[in-house]
This record gives sequence, structure tokens and C-alpha cells, in this order.
Amino acid sequence: MSSLMNTATGRAASIAPRRGLLTRLNAALALHRSRARLATLDAHLLNDIGVDRKSAEAEAQRPIWDAPSSWIK
Repeated sequence: MSSLMNTATGRAASIAPRRGLLTRLNAALALHRSRARLATLDAHLLNDIGVDRKSAEAEAQRPIWDAPSSWIK
């Protein structure tokens, strides 16, 4: 059984540590800034990334807690 334990932390190897409050807050604020910047891009830059204006504005209006699980590290 001891082979399943992480010797550095004493936790089971299969259990991921929880992210701290400050880390989660920083990630949420970064997402908010990223969405706000998306809303300010001009048509040429939106075209470069393959997003239309309507989609960019819809993404920018999403609430901060509404992030796809693939974006959360």
C-alpha cells in the first residue's frame, strides 16, 4: 500500500491536490481579461483567428464561472 503514497506529501498518488483560492481567483481574472480583449479585436484580427463578431461578443458576455473544463488546468 505504501507504494501508492507520494512520499513528499503523504497523499495517495491518484488524488490531485486542490488548487488554492488565490490560484483560482487569478485564473478567473485572466479569463475575464482574455474575454474582454476578444471583444475589442477588429474584424481583421477576428478573421485571422476564425471568429466572427457575433461569436466574439457572445464569448465576451459569458459569466466568469462559465469556462469549458478544457480551459481549466
